[in-house]
Amino acid sequence: MGEIEDGEADHITTDVQGQKCALVCECPAPESVSRKDNLPFLNAVLKNPVCKLYRFPTSDNKWMRIREQMSESILSFHIPKELISLQIKEDLCRNQELKELGELSPHWDNLRKNVLIHCDQMVNMYQDILTELSKETGSSFKSSSSKGEKTLEFVPVNLHLQRMHVHSPHLKDALYDVITVGAPAAHFQGFKNGGLRKLLHRFETERRNTGYQFIYYSPENTAKAKEVLSNINQLQPLIATHADLLLNSASQHSPDSLKNSLKMLSEKTEHFVHAFKDQLVRSALLALYTARPGGVLKKPPSPKDGTEEHSPQDPPPPMRRQDSIPHHSDYDEEEWDRVWANVGKSLNCIIAMVDKLIERDAGSEGSSGGSQDGEKDPSLVDSIITHPKEDWYEQLYPLILTLKDCMGEVVNRAKQSLTFVLLQELAYSLPQYLVLTLRRDVVFSQALAGLVCGFIIKLHTSLHDPGFLEQLHTVGLLVQYEGLLSTYSDEIGMLEDMAVGISDLKKVAFKIIEAKSNDVLPAITGRREHYVVEVKLPARMFETLPLQIKEGQLLHVYPVLFNVGINEQQTLAERFGDVSLQESINQENFELLKEYYTIFMEKMPPDYISHFQEQNDLKGLLENLHQNIQAKKRKNVEIMWLAATICRKLNGIRFTCCKSAKDRTSMSVTLEQCSILRDEHQLHKDFFIRALDCMRSRQTQGALNESDDPETGCLSDNKPTSRHFYPVALLLVSSHLLVVWLILSLALLLAKYQ
Repeated sequence: MGEIEDGEADHITTDVQGQKCALVCECPAPESVSRKDNLPFLNAVLKNPVCKLYRFPTSDNKWMRIREQMSESILSFHIPKELISLQIKEDLCRNQELKELGELSPHWDNLRKNVLIHCDQMVNMYQDILTELSKETGSSFKSSSSKGEKTLEFVPVNLHLQRMHVHSPHLKDALYDVITVGAPAAHFQGFKNGGLRKLLHRFETERRNTGYQFIYYSPENTAKAKEVLSNINQLQPLIATHADLLLNSASQHSPDSLKNSLKMLSEKTEHFVHAFKDQLVRSALLALYTARPGGVLKKPPSPKDGTEEHSPQDPPPPMRRQDSIPHHSDYDEEEWDRVWANVGKSLNCIIAMVDKLIERDAGSEGSSGGSQDGEKDPSLVDSIITHPKEDWYEQLYPLILTLKDCMGEVVNRAKQSLTFVLLQELAYSLPQYLVLTLRRDVVFSQALAGLVCGFIIKLHTSLHDPGFLEQLHTVGLLVQYEGLLSTYSDEIGMLEDMAVGISDLKKVAFKIIEAKSNDVLPAITGRREHYVVEVKLPARMFETLPLQIKEGQLLHVYPVLFNVGINEQQTLAERFGDVSLQESINQENFELLKEYYTIFMEKMPPDYISHFQEQNDLKGLLENLHQNIQAKKRKNVEIMWLAATICRKLNGIRFTCCKSAKDRTSMSVTLEQCSILRDEHQLHKDFFIRALDCMRSRQTQGALNESDDPETGCLSDNKPTSRHFYPVALLLVSSHLLVVWLILSLALLLAKYQ
């Protein structure tokens, strides 16, 4: 679990009633057991496996074989580098758009210059971090001793795959995977003022209540502005490409190709026009106009068309303006309506021309017919004059050129207005905003690296399960995080960071594509509000996928987090502190888990659902989990067990996290593994504790104490293990206990030196 010492291991045996539980380290497993681990793809993602073999008796005195494997993942560094590169491009693009915002009044221009200075510094810092990460060629994971290093803060701590393969004499072979990773948190920045959950809430509250020097837009409106800008950047080149394809089809005089090209052009253009039917764009245009030199109060806005989504009397979204920003201006709002409506009219004109050309080519009137006739403007059709001997290309070219010109005008206006909205987001408390952005990027990067690792492993282990693949594209994938952080001291901030980072994973979608080369490492596209991770599969694996997935359907994830503090610090928090953070996180994520269950029951086929219900009553498990969350019992580990069971029943991905993914994580995973062996594979009841001790033994798990620290890469033979030295204050109560303690300590020292 996490960092372990991979040294020469001896056979460890436990004599019980004449039998032995054997553990063999680094021994080759039978082909039937190891075959699934030898997939070329997994070998490209996982490395440095450490394997252990166990043999435990079942309840009917037969033997089961267990193969435990822990592997590092090169995604620990690959995903952060991909993500930082993408964020640098996004920030550079935003900075360029701010520079191209045009002329502004002195107040706004000074604000823009200040924003650009700080944002350029931020980009330079990201570039420096990326450069340093590119130099890392040693270990494929970040050890806990490196938590506080700035250059590695985007990298998750101790990201590993913990896999247990069970070969039972009665049941089919079973595979159980748990991803172990340190809690995603900004350790370098520290937790003096709390974590992201508290910091973001405080920042937004102060920003909402402060209206000087900037215009307030809600986080929803700001996210909407980024979404529209992203759609613009994606759709504009697509429309231009489809327009060129339409001209190419026209030059070839191919009616079928012309129809297909027109269909694609129509769909993309309609999406483009629809993106601007939003009141936010209109209010942003007005705000930008008033920020230009000479933008003054003259008359109220012009009445809107009856077809608009908002009535003329509807006010724009609530905004706090400084006194220099007027509520009305002489800005002609109808002009904006005309600008983006011209795009639709240009498209209708192209549709009318294509219909006319195809009708004439077929030699009969009305042969094209179809649903598009209803979309045509009769005046446009009447104004189009075609000549039999003219080339199709020559007749369509001016119309395509007009469409591109109209689209360019819309893009220019919309980009500037929405960029002005983003300027407002940056304007308030700029240094603090950028620090929060950095912290959120750091935490998200750590969480994403673990998620991608878990998704790829889950995909490959379930590649031949048609039920799972159907669930993947129909419902989505459940991702369950088990947190073991206390709600005391710095770990409160870690838990707040972790909660936001895992929640942000809802912005991630996966897309499976066919690998065109030997490079099968995933790639990331998108922006901070929406990322797409492209997972590459070799051709033979890609062909086995359902059609929807092969066609590029986005696969969504549903992350949930349940936390139960289990260490001595949690005891202090429950007696003298506050556990409301843990309670609220568990309650919120129970609702998310229940939502996923509801979608699962609605969308999956009845026969598939009945298979799940036969294994265990999911509804009953959920009710039990809810009761345990409401019970507010101290250190209620039943929450962890129930959440993990529900996740496994729903084909989800399991994560176990603590501060560094070492002691608490290893204890939790080994307990879970032995519980699975007992409940699912008939482990003999007398061997549960012995199996647990065997998995947790020092030779198996590496050193578990301070003097034998696996992070140092060596074992210390000069120090006694501190766990055997009992508190002196307690021993002084009795002279007899003190004598016993001294004798035991001396015996341990002598044994260690020998």
